[in-house]
Amino acid sequence: MASTASEIIAFMVSISGWVLVSSTLPTDYWKVSTIDGTVITTATYWANLWKTCVTDSTGVSNCKDFPSMLALDGYIQACRGLMIAAVSLGFFGSIFALFGMKCTKVGGSDKAKAKIACLAGIVFILSGLCSMTGCSLYANKITTEFFDPHYVEQKYELGAALFIGWAGASLCIIGGVIFCFSISDNSKTPRMGYTYNGATSVMSSRTKYHGGEGDFKTTNPSKQFDKNAYV
Repeated sequence: MASTASEIIAFMVSISGWVLVSSTLPTDYWKVSTIDGTVITTATYWANLWKTCVTDSTGVSNCKDFPSMLALDGYIQACRGLMIAAVSLGFFGSIFALFGMKCTKVGGSDKAKAKIACLAGIVFILSGLCSMTGCSLYANKITTEFFDPHYVEQKYELGAALFIGWAGASLCIIGGVIFCFSISDNSKTPRMGYTYNGATSVMSSRTKYHGGEGDFKTTNPSKQFDKNAYV
């Protein structure tokens, strides 16, 4: 029962993390920078993995898509690959988790389902590590440029998408670890085995041996045999 509850908790945590990781890909604010005027913000610069935009004080946004994938900076290409890998691994991890959970009717025996659940946990951990690495790599580039005194171009700060990605990665890793530990719970609760000893004879069932006295205690001799003994 405890193992089933832990698997359900792990599934909910992992799926929540996977949804958060998936939501970071279309999110706009991976990095953001503002130019403040005397009264209002005159312009807001922001960018993600696919485009860079500027929004003026009237709320009108002008965006420019990255022209070529081969002409991109190396860290953007790496972040794209890591985030897409994280989303893909999370999808397959959710499928494996459905087959490996005890509360489902598919997946085979309990031993096979435990192995599938452990595999789902490993896949979710890999998904979280990919997302964590991608977001950290992008954040490292932002902070390096921000604190570099020789960098004269537009400086950005960390956007909301990075924090969402870190949160989703943490949930995926936590859920994957719980899935991996659920296989140890299954091994600690073996099934009860029953053996059939066969029918005992009337003679052995009515004869009692007392080890301390060293003698046999029998019943009435006329009642030791049933009617089949006289045939």
